[in-house]
Amino acid sequence: QVQLVESGGGLVQAGGSLRLSCAASGRTLSGFAMGWVRQAPGKEREFVSAISRDGSTTIYADSVKGRFIISRDNAKNTVHLQMSTLKPEDTAVYYCAARFAYYSTAVTRLVSQYTDWGQGTQVTVSS
Repeated sequence: QVQLVESGGGLVQAGGSLRLSCAASGRTLSGFAMGWVRQAPGKEREFVSAISRDGSTTIYADSVKGRFIISRDNAKNTVHLQMSTLKPEDTAVYYCAARFAYYSTAVTRLVSQYTDWGQGTQVTVSS
């Protein structure tokens, strides 16, 4: 099990940028594929982006492709989500999630496959 703590959320105007961070403790992140998942009020959790153990593979939801970039630093046990050109529909609580991965390049967009979660950080985009 790995403990995850998100930071970097806040209030931003449409068109602005935010950088979310996820810091891990308890275990090294190098064994885990990592993802970002968001949940807007009244909606189910929605996949945003994921990155493989070795950072070589990244995937994005169509709604954020070209605007968000996921990255990781295994030496610092952190994962980041750089969000640009933010839109009001990006408003949500953003969660960092981990899934132990046997294969270094494996990633998943299936929210149900993530086993460890942070507490979330609120992102609010005003129009």
